[in-house]
Amino acid sequence: MTDFATALWALWPNGDQFIPGLRKGIVDSAPAVFAKYGVKSPIVLAHLMAQISHECGAGHDVVENLNYTASRMMQVWPSRFPTVGDAAPYVKSPRALANKVYGGRMGNRINANDGWDFRGRGATQTTGFDGYRALATRTGLDLVKNPDLVNDPQYFLECGVADFILCGCMSYALADDIVGVTKKLNGGLIGLDQRREWLAKWKARSVPVPVAVTVAPQPVPVPQPVPSIPVPPVVVVKPKQSWIASILSAFISFFKKGK
Repeated sequence: MTDFATALWALWPNGDQFIPGLRKGIVDSAPAVFAKYGVKSPIVLAHLMAQISHECGAGHDVVENLNYTASRMMQVWPSRFPTVGDAAPYVKSPRALANKVYGGRMGNRINANDGWDFRGRGATQTTGFDGYRALATRTGLDLVKNPDLVNDPQYFLECGVADFILCGCMSYALADDIVGVTKKLNGGLIGLDQRREWLAKWKARSVPVPVAVTVAPQPVPVPQPVPSIPVPPVVVVKPKQSWIASILSAFISFFKKGK
């Protein structure tokens, strides 16, 4: 059995290469995120992390690479780029390519910059205005105005887990059905073999779901009443007169009477 942090560091050895502090952000946020979204079993954790590991390339592919050659464009989008001439204007022009292939789809506006603004990012490669808006509603993060928040280390894991839940992957993960999980998250079975490999790696680590460590509150001591100490009465002791003073006092009194 391996704890979550150890497993992540081992399986994502270069996970901080493109986003400094990414792995620490994932580990630090994990207990609260898993509790919030109901990730309670090791099998669900293994499926979740396998999909995330594949989608973001273990921290390497955190933003969609749209630097395509003409031939690759023709393979990926044959209906949009039937000839080399059709693809040529978009070679080494990732922004133009994003707006071409994503414009008017997934909630993106046509003839706007939405295709580029809402290109694939994050743990599960969230794509399209509709995808970012749904994730924003689920997480409470303003991802529509600031899509790059999905790659913030403190929100990276939450966005990935929320997307996993939104896509309906949970029941398939509980059933240990990687085909079902992949279809829900990916929309198809692209990269299924690689996803299987990642699942085997995470299962082999037998990672328990990390939980927040709660510290029991210490009892507050109740102040005890201080017992009252009786104050003894003040006794005024008159000083005794000396024998000389007594004789003088009597002598003065005698003369006063004689007057």
